[in-house]
Amino acid sequence: MGYKLARGTSTWFFVAWALALALAALTAWASGWFLLPFVPVFILAVLMLNFFRDPERTPGAGLVAPADGVVQSIDAWPDGRTRVATFMNPFNVHVNRAPLDARVASVEHKPGGFVPAFDKESDRNERVVWRFETEVGDLEVVQIAGAVARRIVPYLAAGSKVRKGERFGMIRLGSRVDVYLPPGISPAVAVGDIVVAGETTLART
Repeated sequence: MGYKLARGTSTWFFVAWALALALAALTAWASGWFLLPFVPVFILAVLMLNFFRDPERTPGAGLVAPADGVVQSIDAWPDGRTRVATFMNPFNVHVNRAPLDARVASVEHKPGGFVPAFDKESDRNERVVWRFETEVGDLEVVQIAGAVARRIVPYLAAGSKVRKGERFGMIRLGSRVDVYLPPGISPAVAVGDIVVAGETTLART
C-alpha cells in the first residue's frame, strides 16, 4: 500500500515542498547561494514525510492505545478511573485512533498554554477532550498540545459513531494523549512501554 498523508496536514506539507523545490531551482539556475536556505528547508520537507504519515492499522484486542508513543505515566484518579498518558515525539505517527467501538458523546476544545508535553505543567496546555460512550462505559480521551504541536485537528463531531481503531483526530508534530480508563478496568501496559495506536492493547475488557 502506498504512502498516505494524514488529514489536516496537506497545507504544511505542500508549502514546505514547494519552497524546497523553488530553492532547488534557484540554486541550479541562478546562484549557488540559494543552497544555504535550501538544505534546511529540504530536510524539513523530508521530515514531514515522516511526521504526517498515516499508515493503515489492524485493530488489536481489548481497549487499544489511541496514540503512538511511550507510556509516560499511569495514575489512579480520585473518581476510581486510571489515567494512562502516552507521550508522542515528533517522529511518531500523529493520527489518533478510537480505543473501542463508540459513539462520540462530546468533543470539547479547551484553550491553554504550550509547555512541553512531558512537563507536569502540560496539564494546563491547550487540549481537546473527547468523551466516548462504549460497551465498558464512558471513556475520556484527551489530546494535549505541546511546545511544538500547537494544532489539534478533530476528525469527528459529537454524535458520530466510530469503530475501534478508526481515526478520530490528530495532533500536529507530536504531544501527549491521555486515556481515562473506567473504574474496574486495569491497564495492560507499564510506564516506558512503546504503544502503537489502534494495535497495542492498552487494557483488557
